[in-house]
Amino acid sequence: MFEFKLPDLGEGIHEGELLKWYVKKGESINEDDPLCDMETDKATVTIPSPRAGVIVQLNGRPGDTILVNQVLAVIEENPSTKTENRSDTDVLNHKKIKRIAAAPATRRLAREMEIDITSVIGTGSAGKITPDDVRLAAEKTSGSGNKVDAAANQKPKTPIKNDTDNRIPFFDIAELPDYSAIGPVEKIPMRSLRKKVAVKTTTSTIMVPHVAHMDECDVTELENLRKTLVSKTKEDPKITLLSFVVKAMATLLKQYPEFNASVDPRKEEIIHKKFYHIGFAADTPKGLMVPVIEQADQKSVTTIAKDIRALAKKGKEGTITAKELLGSTFSITNVGVIGGTGVIPIINYPESAILGMGRAAPKPVIKNDDIVIRTILPVTLCFDHRVADGVKAAKLVGDLKQMLENPMIFLTKV
Repeated sequence: MFEFKLPDLGEGIHEGELLKWYVKKGESINEDDPLCDMETDKATVTIPSPRAGVIVQLNGRPGDTILVNQVLAVIEENPSTKTENRSDTDVLNHKKIKRIAAAPATRRLAREMEIDITSVIGTGSAGKITPDDVRLAAEKTSGSGNKVDAAANQKPKTPIKNDTDNRIPFFDIAELPDYSAIGPVEKIPMRSLRKKVAVKTTTSTIMVPHVAHMDECDVTELENLRKTLVSKTKEDPKITLLSFVVKAMATLLKQYPEFNASVDPRKEEIIHKKFYHIGFAADTPKGLMVPVIEQADQKSVTTIAKDIRALAKKGKEGTITAKELLGSTFSITNVGVIGGTGVIPIINYPESAILGMGRAAPKPVIKNDDIVIRTILPVTLCFDHRVADGVKAAKLVGDLKQMLENPMIFLTKV
């Protein structure tokens, strides 16, 4: 009997939610056939069968949370596929696996980093090994005699304080009242994506000193331009106001690197990123996701609109990949499509800033000493006060306002 344990899925993931089984108890399965689908806080992945044989036991029902290294299934191996002295229970770590799903470039990277690719755990589709999996394996082994990054291992490490030294004074989590003694209640476990959102937002609000700078942008002319483009564009996707804002922010972040940064509190360093991947908040049936538009500064408004539509669709369908949710350097949340006069968003940790968009709506304003009706977009820039001050935030929002109020700027970027 072979006990297959849920393997390390990488990216600091310690558990997953079981979505569905592809087999039943008593059925036969081939090696590498789909065994089950698991949803982590990053994406949905298909776990392949590590052995050929008959399913003796399946642990868990759809909706259950399975921990890494927890026995997922028990398989009675086919005699012809058994290997003598095969004692390692985590098949994805076993060196005698014949079929390794990895692209040639990934295999080459493993050779260059002197990593045995048969020992790497694949987090890609159907267990495929990605370049990030190889790098993660290198990081894990660099401190245990592996030659990878030997020079880096010789650098003095910043001492890490004991956890008791990092406690927040007077902070304690009090027990909740027993609401069931007062009236009817329903208890819903926090799982998967909902749990990930809870961890991220709590970390952000505790770790980051948030500051919010607000302003209003007159997007009347920009809306006219957008509607003209939409009327001339017969094919989907329709260009949205968010598409213009993404393009504007990706351009402006080059002038304001403080807002495209991250703070490393352990090393007391500010990391300025020289690439501009813009995340946008997307509402999905499973909860809030932040898909990433890579290299947004190099894309046209039309291309950005296509990316937004495609990624949002994948999020709703549950087909979005882990890679499409990673690597953002700055995020934008647009609540205007739902309603509301404004929003003060929480920074998408470990980024240093986030832009909140309210609802663009007609509003009376004074223009050239006359009261006129204009389309006004409220925006809020929340930023990390450790990396930037209010003056820089005001200048950034001022430049954003100027760009959005002068649509001619975008004509060459559509």
